[in-house]
Amino acid sequence: MDSETGQNIKFDLDGDKALKFTPQRGGTSLASRKRTLQSGCKKVYSSFKSPVQVSSTLNNGVCMEEEIRELQNTLMQLDSDIKLLENEGVCVHELDLHINLLHEYNDIKDIAQTLLGRLAGLRSVTTRDLYARFSMELDD
Repeated sequence: MDSETGQNIKFDLDGDKALKFTPQRGGTSLASRKRTLQSGCKKVYSSFKSPVQVSSTLNNGVCMEEEIRELQNTLMQLDSDIKLLENEGVCVHELDLHINLLHEYNDIKDIAQTLLGRLAGLRSVTTRDLYARFSMELDD
């Protein structure tokens, strides 16, 4: 640095003076600069809020006891429904099998709907037209 001018000076191979063009950092440090908000949200620097909502009624012992009673009533109702189904001859294994078959049916139906949609796009027609072409009902 030249003591007379206060500028950064370097000497090239010929001995001539040349100014150094190394950028200097401004008076503010990078840590003190605030970032520009991209989303437009103004609450970026607010304190963390948990997405889990805790009801103020849970702190009240009376409300907690009432909720427990409601859950016990629901449990008793479900147990009585299970006993009615068992008395009608329905077993849990059959229900599980039926539910699994329904899931499989829905998966196959979703795939068929996707294929019909793509086919309609390729033919530049509506899916309603394809239903009519393949003799399918819209309720299927």
